[in-house]
Amino acid sequence: MPETRSFRLGVAGPVGTGKSSLIATICRELADELRLGVITNDIYTDEDARLLRSAGVLDPDRIRAVETGACPHTAIRDDVTPNLIAVEDLERDFAPLDVVLVESGGDNLTATFSPALVDAQIFVLDVAGGGDVARKGGPGIARADLLVVNKTDLAPYVEVDVDRMVKDAEAARDGKPVLALSRKDPASVAKLKEWVRHMTAQVSTGDHTPVDPGPMAPHSHVGEDGSVITHVHTH
Repeated sequence: MPETRSFRLGVAGPVGTGKSSLIATICRELADELRLGVITNDIYTDEDARLLRSAGVLDPDRIRAVETGACPHTAIRDDVTPNLIAVEDLERDFAPLDVVLVESGGDNLTATFSPALVDAQIFVLDVAGGGDVARKGGPGIARADLLVVNKTDLAPYVEVDVDRMVKDAEAARDGKPVLALSRKDPASVAKLKEWVRHMTAQVSTGDHTPVDPGPMAPHSHVGEDGSVITHVHTH
């Protein structure tokens, strides 16, 4: 890669699964050995960026927000221009960066990043979303570079069998890695750190090729005027 080109790592998943917390954990654990930057996405606010800045996990100037003004998948897949500009500006301002983490706004199980924006992607589920969610499938669950089953420390309180949820996820992923994670569990955090280190090295040496998890399924939204807007993705 060119010297100013970082490893761009996307983090996607439904609302509330702990994407910002996962990014904070990566920054907290790896900031001493990797030069990191973060781009967050929210529809109307910069709340996730403000949360990360207040956590003190990085120099606040290395954490920037993109307000998408539209469904989260639009800015990570359909038209990545605002995010791509934000990433390139961050890489230029703090060159050289090793990794830029791009957090998607919370979306559904079909949302994935375009390989035009990121080199690899993590898809995040959490046990509080239900033990059956991993076997419901979708391109993020099936084909993201890493699937994280997050907040495993909450499993006893929501009556979820983590081992079963992980097995369901592994069955859906055809051998691709699955990580059961709790930020309170040092062993699982160590596995996350090692995965990020490994992927950073793979991208840096040109041994990793970004893979498109596949277009989102057709889906509809109700517009402000009450009309139904249907999106069909063909790319």
